[in-house]
Amino acid sequence: MISINALSSECSQRFYLFDFEAWENHKNDFPGADRFFSAKKDEIFVYANAQNVDFLIGFGENEELKSTDFLEIAQKFSTAYRKKFYSIQTSIDFYNLFNDNYINNFIEGLFLGTYTYPFDKEHPFWKSGFGIQIKDIDSAFAKQISERTEAVCYGQFAAMEWMNKPANFKTAKLLSFFLGEESHKLKLKYRSLNRSECKQEGMGAYLAVNSASAQEAAFTILEYDSGIPNAKKIGLVGKCVLFDTGGISIKGSRDMHHMKSDMGGAAAVIGALLSAAKLKLPIDIVAVLPITDNVISNQACLPGDVVIACNGKSIEIINTDAEGRLTLADGLAYITKHYKTDVLIDLATLTGSVVRMFGHNCAGYFSNQTELKEKLEQSAKRSGQRIWNLPLWDDWLEEIRSDVADLKNISLKPYSDCIIAAKFLEQFIGDHPNWAHLDIAGVAFSKVNYANEPAATGYGVRLLLDLIENLK
Repeated sequence: MISINALSSECSQRFYLFDFEAWENHKNDFPGADRFFSAKKDEIFVYANAQNVDFLIGFGENEELKSTDFLEIAQKFSTAYRKKFYSIQTSIDFYNLFNDNYINNFIEGLFLGTYTYPFDKEHPFWKSGFGIQIKDIDSAFAKQISERTEAVCYGQFAAMEWMNKPANFKTAKLLSFFLGEESHKLKLKYRSLNRSECKQEGMGAYLAVNSASAQEAAFTILEYDSGIPNAKKIGLVGKCVLFDTGGISIKGSRDMHHMKSDMGGAAAVIGALLSAAKLKLPIDIVAVLPITDNVISNQACLPGDVVIACNGKSIEIINTDAEGRLTLADGLAYITKHYKTDVLIDLATLTGSVVRMFGHNCAGYFSNQTELKEKLEQSAKRSGQRIWNLPLWDDWLEEIRSDVADLKNISLKPYSDCIIAAKFLEQFIGDHPNWAHLDIAGVAFSKVNYANEPAATGYGVRLLLDLIENLK
């Protein structure tokens, strides 16, 4: 259990947070440090003597600070200096940066920054008896921070862990076992449909992707019941392609080892669901994860094949590497067919197009509801997980009309693929009036401080969690 308390005794390991004004007022408390430290944003100085180790952390100009700066700076600091932390009791002095949101975000960032793959629970922050002491904090707020930080780390670390696992360590069977165990612990409803059951549901799009796999299909449904009468319900669908070779339309080999990351949408959904269940939030959640890989065998679907999704729409598969939208098509159609949700959101590491548009700086998002757009953008701002709205105009629908089916799974024109993919998915939401699609291809798996190669960022977990917490 994470332990946050009011400062009651001196600690030998201390963190001091300074903006420019606070540093000017207190630099004499650290003789000689002003030669090396000026409190610029992201600046760190280790001030050590025989009794104490003090970490001085700079935040720059107070007036320019955002709440999310505290999470980001704490996360960078914790990742960079984790090997220098030694004490199981640490005090933090915020000086005039004291603010409820600042404290909450700094503590979350501090713990999130301890993640490595595989997650190392021998780090001092996770040892039994570790505690953080903060000046001028009341016990109720300290308890709230402790519980929220633990829940956020629980969900986000699970999301990152599953994205980072090598493909042979995250088979459909292993992921299904994990989800079953978590469902038992958190009292979630859990159901997983095999190939035969998916066929009965008419999931031709999902099964086309799964057809080449040596692994059994695992179309998974998880439900969190808040126990609150007439609670709002959010539906979440996450692309869960455990490894993507591209199928018959095979990818180049140079970066294919990174395609273990093609379950980023599902990872975000899993993480947010686990965190929400831990916090016992008063919102009902149904999550659909169409778990499969996309590989090659003599059973693989072929370019030109026509399949029928569970809402009855036929799809001409032009490119087998546009498999994510096929699995999501049946995921969205299934959830709208079997559940009544107030909000429906899908997330996917879907297109290279969105990476070319935004790089690794933000996700592209699409929505058919103005109020939902506003809520998503507010959650993005509070969580620091950026999104940018793109249009859903019908102009692009013409690009995926097929001569032999209702739809093609891609356009043959070399542009706007992230928009075309969103228009394709829109055909499977059953006229849901409150839907959003997030293409997180550039932000879910990229350069991180804890690894040399690109790795899981945890993107989407805190964004979704904030949205769930603020649904009214």
